[in-house]
Amino acid sequence: MSVRQEILGANKAFMEAFGRGDSAELASFYTKNGKLLPPNSDFIAGMEAIRVFWQGAMDMGIKGAKLETVEVEGQENAVFEVGNYVLSGAQGEVMDRGKYVVIWKSQRGKWKVHRDIWNSSLPAPSK
Repeated sequence: MSVRQEILGANKAFMEAFGRGDSAELASFYTKNGKLLPPNSDFIAGMEAIRVFWQGAMDMGIKGAKLETVEVEGQENAVFEVGNYVLSGAQGEVMDRGKYVVIWKSQRGKWKVHRDIWNSSLPAPSK
């Protein structure tokens, strides 16, 4: 199986866990010292903080995440992925859409998210 196929499989499992509202499983996709770099926030570091972040997003009404991989490049132990995302609510309404960059690291033969950064493609709210 190619690295791209493994990343696509991990993303599919991530989307399924998100759909089930399983923040603990979402956190398990990250390395122990993984970091989120969400917009309008400081770093979110470590698996427990990542779990709390994703639980908070789901508690705010985000019920689904769709990831579309555009490219995967890298070397044996680390690759980066560039893609698009759509976050949706309970009725399928789009709550956010944008793009992301993920740095994946291979740990014990399994690809894990090490750094996860994204930003919205929607216009900033007017004041």
